[in-house]
Amino acid sequence: MLGIEIKNLSFKIGNFSIENYSLEILKGEYFVLTGINGSGKSTLIKLIAGLYSPIAGYIKINDIDMENIPPWKRNIGYLPQEGLLFPNRTVKENILFPLEMRGLTKIEINRNIDEIVDMLELSPLLNRKTQGLSGGEKQKACLARALVCKPDVLLLDEPVSAIDEKAKIVYCEKLKSLQKKLKITTLHVSHNSIETKLLADKIGLME
Repeated sequence: MLGIEIKNLSFKIGNFSIENYSLEILKGEYFVLTGINGSGKSTLIKLIAGLYSPIAGYIKINDIDMENIPPWKRNIGYLPQEGLLFPNRTVKENILFPLEMRGLTKIEINRNIDEIVDMLELSPLLNRKTQGLSGGEKQKACLARALVCKPDVLLLDEPVSAIDEKAKIVYCEKLKSLQKKLKITTLHVSHNSIETKLLADKIGLME
């Protein structure tokens, strides 16, 4: 079964366009998409997430057409390159945010967050504000927030770009282990060859 299916997708914004693009990612697969800057990798992720709308073609997740489904109903975990943590909230409050938006009960919220916090070893950081965190700590908090709703698909846009080289390998190993344990279909945008080799079940080049 396909986790993500994109067929004959076209999109245009200003002078930039994606034309007649197709991609298939198996359910549970870790797919790394590479390519030069400006080739449309981040735009593709935003199209899958529903932040942009295509002018032609279709996007399916687990064989369901996303055309009329708004972003908040797609059950997608999205980690943008910038991270975008709320600076006035603690790490725990940042992770809780998508659960609160879905109206979950406190019991459901605690059950979801405890599992992800344990997997990412975030307990010591939960009550800290985000301003003093390292690049790696911020990315782990963003990843926890993306995973806490148990998404069908995980979209990662350059998720280790803000992490120093020594910590990058450890983070990638943790990310791969976590993805396999949760069996989440993952599309990961990267320019880093070491990162790509560590993580990818399959690699695609966007020209």
